[in-house]
Amino acid sequence: MVFETKESLTDEEIRRGLKLVIRDGLATQAMVTLTGGIFLVAFALQLGASNTVIGLLAAIPPLAELLQMPAIYVVDRVQKRRLVVVAASLAARLCWLPIVLIPFFFSPEQGIFVLIASIALYASFSAISHCGWNSWMRDLIPQDRLGAFFSRRLTLSTALALVISLAAGFFIDSWKTVFPDLAAYGYSALFLLGLVAGLFGITLLARTPEPRMVAADEEDGLLATIKKPFTDVNFKNLIIFLGSWNFAVNLAAPFFTVYMLQTIGLDISVVVALGVGSQIMNIVFYRSWGRISDRYSNKSVLAVSGPLFMLAIFAWMFVTLPDVYILTYPLLVLIHILMGVSLAGVSLASGNISLKMAPRGQATGYLAASTFTNSVAAGIAPILGGLFVDFFAERELLWTLIWKSPVRELVFVTLDLRQWEFFFLFAFILGLYSLHRLAAVQEEGEAKEQEVVDALIAGVRRDMRNFSPAGGLRDLVKFPFSSARGRKKR
Repeated sequence: MVFETKESLTDEEIRRGLKLVIRDGLATQAMVTLTGGIFLVAFALQLGASNTVIGLLAAIPPLAELLQMPAIYVVDRVQKRRLVVVAASLAARLCWLPIVLIPFFFSPEQGIFVLIASIALYASFSAISHCGWNSWMRDLIPQDRLGAFFSRRLTLSTALALVISLAAGFFIDSWKTVFPDLAAYGYSALFLLGLVAGLFGITLLARTPEPRMVAADEEDGLLATIKKPFTDVNFKNLIIFLGSWNFAVNLAAPFFTVYMLQTIGLDISVVVALGVGSQIMNIVFYRSWGRISDRYSNKSVLAVSGPLFMLAIFAWMFVTLPDVYILTYPLLVLIHILMGVSLAGVSLASGNISLKMAPRGQATGYLAASTFTNSVAAGIAPILGGLFVDFFAERELLWTLIWKSPVRELVFVTLDLRQWEFFFLFAFILGLYSLHRLAAVQEEGEAKEQEVVDALIAGVRRDMRNFSPAGGLRDLVKFPFSSARGRKKR
């Protein structure tokens, strides 16, 4: 039967499934790189989008994830997660067709409306897909290998994103040089390539085996399924941490690209190059963070990577004082390095800790409850940023040092906050609060921060040595099939 499930998977089926999940991750990353991030924001700005529209575009995907709650009912009734994921993913990715056609058939004003509507539909169908995918991966991937597996998947995906983003940035700059009045058409070409990559990823998902869902012992009903995670004290603490963290990060992060393109005035190729530098640090550190999460705990990874990411956000306040100055570009490089190092750990551990702490047979409800809180927080934050930008545009916080002598007076501007910089400060403060909430989460294998830092440094040194000889590089990117082969069936 098409999309059939099996009571248990053989070792060979598990190996094949893990391989297909890796390949789907590469295809999906190719689509996300070409259709999102810098290029989506730049396309919206090309159409004349306001700051409010940019904030709305950033808010739509997390808010759409709220649909995971009713999607629980669909997944539990269908009992074929692969069918739900493939059908929803296909519907979602086809929503990029209208966006591709915007420069050909719509005015800039109409194009902004089509862009918002299409992104909303794309995000809504994707949320349904994510609900089934999370539960599916929870049962497919060996629990003691979650950190190693997802660090490998993220490493390869990030390496691919690095190459694609560089090529795409060069393509856009070249297109603007040759066709300065047709810049929007260049973005359409990128989006079309991303759509093709996304459709290829669906064919890989359709071939990935699925273990049969474990029936929950709890009473039936959507309400009971949703309420259960919030009665679990430890998981509720995790939800509070993830919610506050996502609010803090998304208050400022969606506007980094706008800040660099409009306030600092960087070319898109420079913005892409900075992003690539951050992705390189992702690649270097994913493997080390993955080893630490398996050896100690995901909480231990978050306890170290989280403060690093908050430090990077804090540094954004000093990029301009209030204009570009001698330290602007060194600070931008340092910030992107810190963001790359820390985001590798945050992305890996924040996803894995929910998977690990969700009880078997109740993963769909637990993960959807976590996603619900994260989505509300991550959705509200950029909307607030977009709506209040005009308010902060007319306000400024100055902190100066003045030296007076009989012959002259020297004034040193040590802090000058305007517009988005206020949000960087608020995000930093809220981020510190979220890290405080992390202390209430209990996870097996917790370690002291110093132990994690020592293990991280040792792991990075070992991995960097592997970059030099060809054999070492080959070992770095090799998928650990031997680990999957030795896994006992659960």
